[in-house]
Amino acid sequence: MTAAVLAPPRRRIALPAAWRRPLAVIGATVIVLWVLIAVLVPVLPIQDPLKQSAAVLTAPSAAHWFGTDELGRDVFSRTLWGSQVSLPLAVVLVVASLLIGSVLGAVAGYVGGAVDEVIMRIADLVFAFPTIILAMVVAAALGPSLTNAVVALIFVNWPNYARVMRALVLGARGQEYVIAGRLLGAGPFTSLRRDVLPNVAAPMGVLGTLDFGNQILLLSGLSFLGLGAVPPTPEWGSMVADGVQQFSSWWLATFPGLAIFSVVVAFNFLGDALRDALDPRTAGAVQGTTV
Repeated sequence: MTAAVLAPPRRRIALPAAWRRPLAVIGATVIVLWVLIAVLVPVLPIQDPLKQSAAVLTAPSAAHWFGTDELGRDVFSRTLWGSQVSLPLAVVLVVASLLIGSVLGAVAGYVGGAVDEVIMRIADLVFAFPTIILAMVVAAALGPSLTNAVVALIFVNWPNYARVMRALVLGARGQEYVIAGRLLGAGPFTSLRRDVLPNVAAPMGVLGTLDFGNQILLLSGLSFLGLGAVPPTPEWGSMVADGVQQFSSWWLATFPGLAIFSVVVAFNFLGDALRDALDPRTAGAVQGTTV
């Protein structure tokens, strides 16, 4: 009698409980959808976002799903094309601010002394002004353009990351594994790179994810004020500004505003899920409430 050969059971990939929560799934779905739109919008069968027509300020219809603006341009196509502006620039803003702030904050926290005082006093000087006001001043001084708006926002955002990174490094540099590495001959920057930074990367990643929505709001706000995107570039903030000037045509500001709202809320949902997944205390609570 031959023994039956049993096939090995399939391994199921189980996502952490935090990523299976409804809000996390909704946030990830919305972000993936907008990323696909931003990537595929050049080949989608939609109208040219810059093409003008005689159908001026027409309400949403089968021909123009989101209506048309004051120049007869299709609001639906301009809203989709706006994702190619807002999403990549938000990535640039977060990555650049994260890198600059993390490097300066790590050096300030690990080296200490006069270096710490100089970096943190510069950060305090930036914090002394309201974020949007200081960004407006810098963008106005440089001139209205998306590039200058990005530079202005990086200038006002890096202290947020620097302060958090400094606090994390101050807490980590006194740990036993860091001290042991130094006793074994590791130099200051080797110890910082090898022992400290890997252990503070997760909180900085959560902060960066949560900051995506804020950067989109700030960038849209500068464009709304005329300090960001220059016409005829389809950008959500400038489209909302056009809608305010044509207040009776409600669709002009509604659909770009909903696009901003959906992306900001989705990144907040995703950031909360990432925080819950990486924080042991929160992860344990989430796991306990998941069936």
